[in-house]
Order: sequence, then structure tokens, then C-alpha cells
Amino acid sequence: MNPQHLLIALALLLVHPTWAGPGHDHDHDHDAPNASAPAQPRFVASSELFELVGVLEGKALTLYLDRADSNAPVTAATLELELAGAQLKPQPQADGSFRAELAAVPAAGVHAVTATVMAGEDADLLAGELDLHGQAHEEHEPRNWKRLGLWAGFALLALIGAGTALRMRQKGGAA
Repeated sequence: MNPQHLLIALALLLVHPTWAGPGHDHDHDHDAPNASAPAQPRFVASSELFELVGVLEGKALTLYLDRADSNAPVTAATLELELAGAQLKPQPQADGSFRAELAAVPAAGVHAVTATVMAGEDADLLAGELDLHGQAHEEHEPRNWKRLGLWAGFALLALIGAGTALRMRQKGGAA
């Protein structure tokens, strides 16, 4: 192998691209929530009249009710909810959402959600599913690209060394 080729190969081995790790993406607004933070479990139930989004945080359930045609919040409504076998009567909150407290955190799995909505003269029944993943479904760690690059570099160096040794052996045998 030409010594210049060996030097170029070694230089390429020492220079490797870098990737931004979690929390180091500088293209986004600093006020945005951390994308690596786990999202809270949620469900969506909709009909021709209403859209209901529920966000579960432990035993607390926060609900957001909107008109389906305009996406306008519905704050003057009565909700009755069945979730994971529990009957709930969410209470309106000052911010326009509704809140209910569960007796216990629901078990992992898919839970049916039914909601009865009464707002003025409109009444509707909405259905959805709350999918709670167990620990087996948690996010996987991102690949460690530095370690992968290091191993690839060692493999390339070993191949270059083996090629050089083979050429030297062939030159020595031919002389």
C-alpha cells in the first residue's frame, strides 16, 4: 500500500462526523418542551359535534372538550366518563378544561373510554381508547454513534494493517 494512501486512511479514521445528542438540537425554540421527555398517556374521542382529549398524569385526568366543526373550546358542559371500569364526573376548571381524579392508576393495556357530553341543547356519546404501555414499550436508548464509529475505525485499521502485511509478504517472496 502506498504510504500516502495509508496516511489518508489514518486521517479519515481520526475525523468522524458528529451528531447532536438528546437536548442538543439548536434549531428549535428554547421555550418548546423537551422532546425527549416522555409524553403523558392520552386518548381522543370524537363525534360530529364534539372532540374530547384526555391526558392522564398518574391518577389525575385532564380533559379538553372542543366543538368538532370549529375547534372552539366548550367550557359550559356536563361530562360523564367511564374509564378502566370507573365512573367519573369531571369538574370544570378555571382554564376551560375538566378534571377528574381516578381511585387508582390504571393498569398497563388498552382501556375503553366512553364519554357522555351535554352542552346546552346538544348531547352526544363519544368513544375512544386509552393505550397505556408497560415498561417493555418504553423508549429505547439512541445508538451510541461514537462507540460505533470507534469500532468501525478499529476494523478499518485492522484491514489496512492486514493488507500492508500481505503486500510486504508478497514483495518479500517475489524478491
